[in-house]
Amino acid sequence: MPTISCVIPIIKSPQDYQVYRIHPRDTNRLAIIFDSAIANTSLTCCLEIFDVGGQTPPNRHNWAVEVFFILKGEGIAICDGKKVSLKTGDSLLVPPTGIHLIKNTGINRLYTLTFMVPNENFSELIRSGIPEELDAEDMAVLGRLDFFNQR
Repeated sequence: MPTISCVIPIIKSPQDYQVYRIHPRDTNRLAIIFDSAIANTSLTCCLEIFDVGGQTPPNRHNWAVEVFFILKGEGIAICDGKKVSLKTGDSLLVPPTGIHLIKNTGINRLYTLTFMVPNENFSELIRSGIPEELDAEDMAVLGRLDFFNQR
């Protein structure tokens, strides 16, 4: 009988996420959940947090697909000049080569679960940024009320 190997899953909590602001003037932060350094696979999954009025710089990916799932808030996405509104529960798939940006148009922070496959050096770019931390508002969005008891 062949031997079946069990792969141990990787489990993380928000306290484990590494948070960065890529450039000092950026108005969004990225909390890496999984990436190639952690999961040994070519994907990046992160919590992206947009300040009020915040947005990503216009950017494109040569071969990666990027997916945004709106956890909380509202905003707009612009891809190759096309604009679409986003709100809690919406999903957006940006194909390779599309020049795109996401902007928070709401009165509170915008939270997205962001995936990029393959990684295309996205997590390396994030990790080259300025270390930050998740705050109480971020942890409340993640449903981690235990954060408040640890302080």
